Amino acid sequence: MYGMQEPGNRLETGHDWPNYGGNKAGNRYSPLTQINTGNVKNLQVAWMYDASEKPDANGRRRERAIQCQPIVVNGVLYGTTPELKLFALKADTGEQLWKFEPSKDDRLNSNRGVMHWENGNDKRILYTVGASLYAVNAQTGQLVSSFGTNGRVDLHEGLQTNLDHDVSKLSVTATSPGIVYRNTVIMGSSVSESGDAAPGHIRAFDAVSGKLKWVFHTIPQPGEFGYDTWPKDAYKKIGGVNNWSGMVLDEKRGVVYFGTGSPASDFYGGDRKGANLFANSIMALEAETGKMKWYYQTIHHDLWDRDHSCPPNLITLKRNGKTVDAVVQASKDGLVYVLNRDTGKSLFPVEERKVPTNGLPGEHPYPTQKFPLKPLPLNRQVYTEADITDLSPEARAYVKERFEKIRTDHKFTPPNTTGTLLFGYSGGAEWGGNSIDPDGILYQNVNEEPWELIMAERASIGKPDAPVTAGNALYIANCAACHGQDRKGSGPELPPLVDIGKKRSADEIRAILKTGSGRMPSFGHLSEKDRDAIVSFLLNRETGPKVASNQPDKAASGGKSGFPYQPAYVSKVWRRFTDQNGYPGIKPPWGTLNAIDLNTGEYLWRVPLGEYPELAKKGVPTTGTDSYGGPVSTAGGLVFIAGTKDEKIRAFDRKTGKVVWEYQLPAGGFATPITYEVAGKQYVVIAAGGGRGQKIGGNYIAFALK
Repeated sequence: MYGMQEPGNRLETGHDWPNYGGNKAGNRYSPLTQINTGNVKNLQVAWMYDASEKPDANGRRRERAIQCQPIVVNGVLYGTTPELKLFALKADTGEQLWKFEPSKDDRLNSNRGVMHWENGNDKRILYTVGASLYAVNAQTGQLVSSFGTNGRVDLHEGLQTNLDHDVSKLSVTATSPGIVYRNTVIMGSSVSESGDAAPGHIRAFDAVSGKLKWVFHTIPQPGEFGYDTWPKDAYKKIGGVNNWSGMVLDEKRGVVYFGTGSPASDFYGGDRKGANLFANSIMALEAETGKMKWYYQTIHHDLWDRDHSCPPNLITLKRNGKTVDAVVQASKDGLVYVLNRDTGKSLFPVEERKVPTNGLPGEHPYPTQKFPLKPLPLNRQVYTEADITDLSPEARAYVKERFEKIRTDHKFTPPNTTGTLLFGYSGGAEWGGNSIDPDGILYQNVNEEPWELIMAERASIGKPDAPVTAGNALYIANCAACHGQDRKGSGPELPPLVDIGKKRSADEIRAILKTGSGRMPSFGHLSEKDRDAIVSFLLNRETGPKVASNQPDKAASGGKSGFPYQPAYVSKVWRRFTDQNGYPGIKPPWGTLNAIDLNTGEYLWRVPLGEYPELAKKGVPTTGTDSYGGPVSTAGGLVFIAGTKDEKIRAFDRKTGKVVWEYQLPAGGFATPITYEVAGKQYVVIAAGGGRGQKIGGNYIAFALK
């Protein structure tokens, strides 16, 4: 059977875990019961696979984490290493069957999963490294040379349509896998979030040949629905509006569902007046043709980087005595949208309310936004004085002084130059996704940390009476939005660059600027001269004349095309809002695990997820931590989840939210676990790759009963 990803009934019985999210509906649920609330305390390590790279001749090992949720098909586990090599293991022993090494020319981005496709004896693993979509023989680990060009497809394909600038050198990759419908591979992408962003159009490729099948323009072009929600020809310079978090599929309907991100650049939209379809939307497309079935925009004219950061989930619910097929989307700002799968209409009341419109000069904040009434938000929506941390009197005084300067009374307050506090970045529901059991219970881990944002007028930086060096000007235009104009960054997601020369050589920095790394996009569209200038600036070696940074370099600006887009305002400060010791500047909990009955929209329980050991030793009640990686629920009455800063994997009782088992991993499990069965034994596997400011690991660890 062509395109078969779920052989026989192995998925229904829980023997396999053949898709990202378990099944194509993204449920992250298993019907297995061998491991249950009564015996989970007897779990122990069954095997470990060391996926880490060996130190180089100088004893150095590249610090890369693992975010991959592996898949299991017919007793074989497929996953990726920190260096994005693809491997196959015997799922019951961890014995390596083969390992595939991608081209060294490919950028090493984050990878959260792989895809499986088969047609008779033709069995393939499809996965992305940098801008390459690879097809690898699932039995041998060899490239399928007939796919694309020598086994790979360039993910820039299908993005150039009607544009005046060259897309081929822009940063395009895919952190999450796409999804396979029959012989069609549907792909989202990760792109830059600054003015150099490529368009985030959805593409479909033939699973056999790799040829492009269709393109859906997420930023509409002339004659397409939604074009009038942007200024004329906005698509020629505005990028983004991409699906980077993954997709789900209703095979019976032949419909793919996904969420989109915000337009570039983040935080300022003066040149994109309007609602900006199809940004920040939940979407349904015909999988075979790319034709839109419906859309549901959750944020109009996004100014807060509130992408849909996890895949949707498909479930059948009971509403008013009837069953309804639904699509469920959790959001970065902690909201849960429950929509009819056929119409896109909300199953719970949603109000469209007036919101603040006092934006920056030239800005056009949208006058209304959506407010779902059920389920209630997963996390706090506005930071108030009552939320100021009470960890200690000193911490409270420190945070309160800063709070008084930038207090923000509405979640939709537009960004400004004095500063705002907001939730929704590395917050709410993150990329690990969620789990929904057959009863319609949603299990969702949530981050609850405020961030501080201060904008600055581009023209005021490097003005004639206070010019900056050429490298500094290029840094402001290309890097400051993430790492700050002061280069101080904010945590592991946006690392500081003040002393980057102590960690990286000039050649290493130059290579990262050219190809990108992890979440950081490539700056291949810049000239080598411009990249060298940025390197010199970062290493404090610039001696050249000073210039006004608001005068874009002709080569970098793309000439007459107006690309890269240069917004009038950029972020000056973008960082976590913390106390003096780096803990979140808000009362706990800082991270929770939640259970919501989606039939009624009511919460069943909410518990802190994770702890800081040093605070626990002082008698501080469990605070929870931010978490990256989602949950898996089982018919054994359990919810398995890792992802916390204390580097543990835990099992919770599905009914009560009580921790019934935990294990201290050798490094953080910042990924989503899986569970499957081989030869009558159930296994739970997590990638313990570490990172995110913690120590680096490199193991896949399998647990089973004694």
